[in-house]
Amino acid sequence: MDKWEMYMEIHQLIKKGFSKKKVAEKLGISRSTVHRYLKKNPSDMSEWVDSLQSRSKKLDPYKELILSWLREHPDMSAAQVEDWLKEKYEDFKVGESTVRSYVKELRDEYKIKKETSPRIYEAIPDTPMGEQIQVDFGHTKQKTSDNKEVKLNFIAFVLSNSRYKYKEWLDRPFTTQDVIAAHENAFRWYGGIPGELVYDQDSLIVVSENGGDLILTQEFQQYKESRNLTLRVCRKSDPESKGKIENVVGFIKHNFAKHRVFHNIDSWNEQGWEWLNRTGNYKVHHTTKKRPVEVFSLERQHLRPVTKNLDVKYNYETSISRCVHKDNTIRYLSNRYSLPLGTFGKYETVCIKKTEEKELIIYSHETGEIIAKHTIPDGKGLLIKDRKHSRDRTKGIDAFMDTVAQQFNDSEIAYDYLQTVKDKYPRYIRDQLQMILKETKVNNREILSAALNECIKRSLYGATDFSDVVAYLKRHRQVGDTVHDTAENVTHIKGVSGWIMETEAQKREVDAYTAILEGEPV
Repeated sequence: MDKWEMYMEIHQLIKKGFSKKKVAEKLGISRSTVHRYLKKNPSDMSEWVDSLQSRSKKLDPYKELILSWLREHPDMSAAQVEDWLKEKYEDFKVGESTVRSYVKELRDEYKIKKETSPRIYEAIPDTPMGEQIQVDFGHTKQKTSDNKEVKLNFIAFVLSNSRYKYKEWLDRPFTTQDVIAAHENAFRWYGGIPGELVYDQDSLIVVSENGGDLILTQEFQQYKESRNLTLRVCRKSDPESKGKIENVVGFIKHNFAKHRVFHNIDSWNEQGWEWLNRTGNYKVHHTTKKRPVEVFSLERQHLRPVTKNLDVKYNYETSISRCVHKDNTIRYLSNRYSLPLGTFGKYETVCIKKTEEKELIIYSHETGEIIAKHTIPDGKGLLIKDRKHSRDRTKGIDAFMDTVAQQFNDSEIAYDYLQTVKDKYPRYIRDQLQMILKETKVNNREILSAALNECIKRSLYGATDFSDVVAYLKRHRQVGDTVHDTAENVTHIKGVSGWIMETEAQKREVDAYTAILEGEPV
């Protein structure tokens, strides 16, 4: 809607009885704009519109360039337009609001609708100066100069009070050694070390929270002790604890990286550091209303000095993290490598190491235990599988045996007994276990233990024998007798035949069978 249309629409709505507030809401403009238009008569409005058309604007020399950016990247923000102009023209001096208004006018004039994907953040109270740095990882996908796509990873740091930022990029996944080196570079960038560092639950740094007692990866634990760092890890589903770094990660993605063409990692990092000085740390922060670089000049005095240079190049073992997928495989260089069944439930991530003999070693970052080894093949899209990683049919039985054994007072003796039953009835062990488990559901542990001991003593290894012994003990147990007395009562038992001799079958007269055959009720 141009200015004349706006003018006419405002006056018509006022004549219909709408309040100035409702007019502003209906047209999506501010009330001050409504007041300004109502003060003008038609002749004043005509002169004002004519003056706007003839008046040049500060950003008119860059109009075609800005339009080309907006047409190519409709989701581009005015803040990013401002940063690109500053990057391209060192002497560019235009206010932020001027750029924002100009970009909005171009979008309206040329019908370039902005694509958005809003995200809501919660305000976090500021910590004292020098108290805290928040750290997090991110990644983007960038177009290269030959129009290919490459995935880039970065680690970002931000001082919680001043919002002073630092970041590093890699064109491959981070290793723990890379993370340590980035920390050293960040401390040099800041000129000191904060009171604490706050992290997300990243497997390159933290193995487990362990109820608040952090268990770190071996490499990072050594580094923590070397630098005497104080660490804090955010709990799961608690993004508010690191809201500042979340904002920084988004700022890096959408202001620096978005639509930028990647050439090589060295030039990319150089552009990133220039962006930090030009925009990331120089631009007025929307929350603090201050420039991070100005507040940082005060905050750096509260950081603990870096007393020594630490060479981390060869001090720590290189480890690359990989996610364990549901099919118990990991991905590496466009191929899939198998893991033992059950690895997915046991580990969320594992570490990998490539040897000079083109062998891929997969191991636990918690214990260092080697989980699998594979030869790295030529080609892509392959599944490299170890035959030992095929399904183990006995694994479910072993778990079942353990469940049944836990129902007895002495689970170890019970497990040994069940193992012998398994050796005797390998094809029917599941049925045997189900029968014994059924007995454990309806009998107390004293009866079960007495029956188990008697079966072991008499070498009765079978679910049927076990059920018969339980039934016998229950028949001969008197009220108030102990388990020991019950065991003494069965010392004369010699075998299964004893149970049969004492069991009497129900007897019927011949006339009863005759009546059944003739169809008469018994």
